[in-house]
Amino acid sequence: MAVKLNQSEQVVLEILQKTGADELAADFAKTGLPTRRNEAYHYSDLKMLLGNVPALATSSKSTSASLVSIEGAYRILIVNGEVQISDEPPAGVVVSTSKGGVVEPENDIIAQLNSALTKETLNIDLQGSPETIIHIDRRYEGEASHINDGVELYILDNSNATIIETFSGSNEAHLSNSASKVILGRKAKATHIMVDLSGEKLRHLQSVQYELNESALLHSLIIHKGSKLARTQLFAKFIGENAHADFAGLILGAKEQHSDISINIEHNVANTTSSENYKSVVLDRAKAIFQGKILVAKDAQKTDAAMKHQGLMLSDDAQILVKPELEIYADDVICGHGATCGQIDEDSLFYLMSRGIEKQQAKSMLIRAFLAELFDEIKIEALKEALISVADEWLEA
Repeated sequence: MAVKLNQSEQVVLEILQKTGADELAADFAKTGLPTRRNEAYHYSDLKMLLGNVPALATSSKSTSASLVSIEGAYRILIVNGEVQISDEPPAGVVVSTSKGGVVEPENDIIAQLNSALTKETLNIDLQGSPETIIHIDRRYEGEASHINDGVELYILDNSNATIIETFSGSNEAHLSNSASKVILGRKAKATHIMVDLSGEKLRHLQSVQYELNESALLHSLIIHKGSKLARTQLFAKFIGENAHADFAGLILGAKEQHSDISINIEHNVANTTSSENYKSVVLDRAKAIFQGKILVAKDAQKTDAAMKHQGLMLSDDAQILVKPELEIYADDVICGHGATCGQIDEDSLFYLMSRGIEKQQAKSMLIRAFLAELFDEIKIEALKEALISVADEWLEA
């Protein structure tokens, strides 16, 4: 039975019909946007939260500097969904574009909308061990618009790469729907970082898909700092034995921000390992959500997976909602999850203040110590400093 579509959903339906995505339009007319009845969106009811859906984005240019400065990085701009390549890529990096989207996890309407509405995808193949950091700078410029974009990264066999994606632009009520697909070949190593620095009026949706082949190593880090509404959903599949991944994330929430990081990790083969380490710091009336699911298939013996979330609430009205989940079909595994949530330790705060440190500075010191674990995993010093500065700017504000 079809649901009753609200005004925003009607706009999305009309966009799909105008762009020729008839099959998806027919499905969307029956389901609409995800609501809390959809378990994956239980704490992020997009039918209620999304609000006005603006018109599709038009071409735009951006010449302003990035909000994250990384010395020596190779920067590629994607402005309102259009790829802008201005410089020759470094050795070992092949850059191209293709039509359409890249990510379409089964039964997820947000990823399907991105795939249907993305006009151009940035494709990057990385071979060898380029010393240059790849910076994909996604910008949302001009008046409020509905923007879809995509990135596909392929780290070839025996290669090693570091990629950071940043999201920023004009402080308008944009609706962005981004997608990233990262494929790691045999014995490939990758650090993939995503940082949302968007304006406080923007709604930011992102779908990320990982595929790990034999003996691949991945470090993934998500940081939510901007956006009125932000949701990053991560889908990872282990398809080769002896692969390992570290998944990490940070939500920095203030005012009435709604930030959601949801991960879905599938261990499909034997002898794979993963760690999941997520943190949230919220104040005012901000809401942070972490949903984590680890699925261990029947043939995925010797899987070792550990998931944890730690939350720090700096005001009485802030909220942190956590829902970890394990679904295990193998019998020779080590899996676990844990979650903690609390306020700044008063004894530690008193100790610092008794040493002559002003209260607000003492709080900042304790929060920095709480976050340090996430940044210590970044081995490139210039990149580590850039990420720490993101957290410092939030603390100072």
